[in-house]
Amino acid sequence: MSGTQAATGEVVLVERRDAVMWVTLNRPQVRNAITREMYALVEEACRAAQRDGDVKVMVLAGAGEQAFSAGADIAQFRDFHTVEDAVDYDAAGNAAFAALESCALPTIAAIRGDCVGGGALLAGSCDLRIASPSARFGVPIARTLGNCLSTRDVSRLLGLLGLARTTELLLTARLMSASEMLACGLISEITLDEPSLLPRAQALADRLAGFAPLTLRATKRAIGTLRALAERDDRELLASCYLSRDFRNAVESFLAGNRPVWEGR
Repeated sequence: MSGTQAATGEVVLVERRDAVMWVTLNRPQVRNAITREMYALVEEACRAAQRDGDVKVMVLAGAGEQAFSAGADIAQFRDFHTVEDAVDYDAAGNAAFAALESCALPTIAAIRGDCVGGGALLAGSCDLRIASPSARFGVPIARTLGNCLSTRDVSRLLGLLGLARTTELLLTARLMSASEMLACGLISEITLDEPSLLPRAQALADRLAGFAPLTLRATKRAIGTLRALAERDDRELLASCYLSRDFRNAVESFLAGNRPVWEGR
């Protein structure tokens, strides 16, 4: 069934290439900015991959040449008025991240360009990550929107990067280069050039597809058992940022192309 297309929606494309399912964030005109619908479609793609007995590996990528994903679609935050809005949005992201983490099949993120915010957490929830030379990774919300990560998502970054690097990355709001991502073990390789990324991801997926599936599943179950995700009620944490004047002003400033002015309230 090489090259077969599954209809999950235009903003997320799902395609079978032999034993590999490709899931592509498909909003290149806005650098694959993520909506709540896209999180749900990624979650569904994980379930679909596991239901299809012929699929052995899943690859997650971004359409176009500019970004894996630039993070959240900022316009949707104009509709946030209550703590439930923030909690529900966080839950939608967490469902997609958890679906990737718990997927019985190996998952690979193919990262080109910016891999930011929710995009960084999607890629970080995959088992393996490879990147092109243009890749950049980070969660720069301290200088862009003034929102926050849930405790669960901070825990995810801690598992990937360690305490010192996670703290530095979040507090300085900078983006890591591909070479730094490789040096700290976030990615396993940098491709020779941009066009090499997707063929290399397919080759890596094909290799994994030839391995013992029960061994791979058992390995993932063992890793999942040992992964210590924080479980707590983050309503107060999320409300402190998402319902603040700073966040509201930053959303409008971002959409208008201006720098936000922080008031601390």
